[in-house]
Amino acid sequence: MKQLTYEFQGQTFTKNWVTENNFSAPKKVIVVDDTFSADRYTILASQGTSFIWKGDFHNAKNLLQAVQRRIKKHSAASHATDPETMAKEFYRYRQYQAHKAQLLSRLMICVEDDLSIKLPRAPDFSQAISEAIPLSPGGFLISLRELQGFVGAHEWRKKGVAISALGGQKIHAYYGVFSPVRGEYLDLVASAPTPAPTHVAFDIGTGTGVISAILAQRGIPQIIATDLDDRALQCATSNIKNLGFEKQVAIQKTNLFPDGKADLIVCNPPWLPAKPTSAIERAVYDEDSGMVKAFLSGVPSHLNEHGEAWLIISNLAEHLGLRRADDLRNWITQAKLDVVDCMKVQPRHSKATDEDDTLHSARSKEVTMLWRLKLKSVSS
Repeated sequence: MKQLTYEFQGQTFTKNWVTENNFSAPKKVIVVDDTFSADRYTILASQGTSFIWKGDFHNAKNLLQAVQRRIKKHSAASHATDPETMAKEFYRYRQYQAHKAQLLSRLMICVEDDLSIKLPRAPDFSQAISEAIPLSPGGFLISLRELQGFVGAHEWRKKGVAISALGGQKIHAYYGVFSPVRGEYLDLVASAPTPAPTHVAFDIGTGTGVISAILAQRGIPQIIATDLDDRALQCATSNIKNLGFEKQVAIQKTNLFPDGKADLIVCNPPWLPAKPTSAIERAVYDEDSGMVKAFLSGVPSHLNEHGEAWLIISNLAEHLGLRRADDLRNWITQAKLDVVDCMKVQPRHSKATDEDDTLHSARSKEVTMLWRLKLKSVSS
């Protein structure tokens, strides 16, 4: 864990710094309060200074909002359609988002050893903090922006997401675990014909465990769900238990495939081939399509002869110019797999129809696909 040292009222303090962003340590740390202006913040933060807030908690939130208004807005929605231009627009958008996140993350709050925040009008966030990160003896510093992320995740975790493919039962996502808010891909999992027989299924990169739950509800007697992320493993374990599928679903910490073979192997990897800049982004960005390639190349040694592998992925990367149109089919062929079918559905999330979104021209053409794959036959 990183540490930050700062001066306050003639004394030197050193505190642990909790962050899941890949930002470099600040060049300088100063203590500020309610008298600190948004203009001054913007100038100093751009130069690499971070700030420890000692004023009213709600004024800290107001300061961040004022700073955000001062950050130069990204360009309007692009009307380009060619992949090369869209790729450039995507990377400009990512740079803008990273710049904004870095500036806003410069404002830090001190969390005490008991997870309290000793600032005027500070709410009790101890439950949200304890759910998101391991406890840090001696307290720690954290950006207000990340703290707000903890609180938002806590609220979503309590509320849960109703899954139509589970008859409206809810999945509760932990902080840092991708929430199954895009129900269209789950409808594909619920409706795709399973190979006969299907005694054993693998759910690769299970996340919340929602795909395992759907497969269990469909009557598959043995499912092994894998993940490497500890939060995801805890989250999936909790959801599977709450839904009453513990006898059918086993959770394993492993990289991609468990030992043995299965009749059905399902994977819903991150959809965009770009480098993640935080733990949360690992659910969205898969650098150089590494997980997709590893999944496809590993299927032949883990799939029973009559079985199927399901790859769930959108074609947004192709429309953004991040992946060539024939890349996915080429990787499938290279893995010695044949396509049984490619089921498609239009996304229903709000950005798909938001004409003001920077990447609207690509998002408006996005399709979510479930590729049904089998082992290449000898005659092929």
